Amino acid sequence: MATHWQRLRERLVNLYPPFLGAGIRSRRIDNLTIRVEMPLTWLNRNIFGTHFGGSLYAMCDPWFALILLRALGDGYVVWDKAASIQFVKPGRGRVTALFHIPPGRVEEIRQAAEGSSKVEPLFKVDVVDSQGQVVAQVEKLLYVRKKK
Repeated sequence: MATHWQRLRERLVNLYPPFLGAGIRSRRIDNLTIRVEMPLTWLNRNIFGTHFGGSLYAMCDPWFALILLRALGDGYVVWDKAASIQFVKPGRGRVTALFHIPPGRVEEIRQAAEGSSKVEPLFKVDVVDSQGQVVAQVEKLLYVRKKK
């Protein structure tokens, strides 16, 4: 169950300057799901008139780590370890990404962290345009371990 401070922090993340400048907005659907969207504006447009790649990546950066940190609780360390982005087609208009970690995957990671010094789960998400076409594919490698 989210505390008042967790809910406030989740709302305030939309005021983080890189998100605010790019027009990136997040909305928590449930404890394991966050929807992120970004319109095409002059602040996140590249010289070709499409979404700047850095803004497409920025909209995907923290969410898997934040979801997993919340799901595992205070007894775990969760960090981003590596990331990659594959640009599939030019992004025009509003783009969205849905970040979700199934409960079974959370438990699998929890169990693995119990029995080892670290776990490095890999997550994938598609950034799609308003027609549902994939604009970019992002992979995030996380680092997870029990706190000492």
